[in-house]
Amino acid sequence: QVQLVESGGGLVQAGGSLRLSCAASGRTFSSSYMGWFRQAPGKEREFVAAIRWSAGTYVADSVKGRFTISRDNAKSTVYLQMNSLKPEDTAVYYCAAARGSGNYYSPASYDYWGQGTQVTVSS
Repeated sequence: QVQLVESGGGLVQAGGSLRLSCAASGRTFSSSYMGWFRQAPGKEREFVAAIRWSAGTYVADSVKGRFTISRDNAKSTVYLQMNSLKPEDTAVYYCAAARGSGNYYSPASYDYWGQGTQVTVSS
């Protein structure tokens, strides 16, 4: 089992920044990559970014150039740095961990999920 706890969400004005953290515990060595997803009211869960523990990052086109995913292996923590935030970035952001090597952009590829953290961007 892998436990994931997100933090860092909040209310920010458009153009501002936030950094989300996802602390992983448990059998973290069993996960091959970590991802961030978001879900706005009435919309499907959307891929934001993913990172492999060994190497490689992936970022959705909608946030490319504004969001950066990184990790601290020693702390078993993954970060999502969000800059130049827009009102359309408002959503609940979820951290997830995948054991296998499926499509990193698909929620179905992930085995463990955090509880989510709210990000609200005001105009």
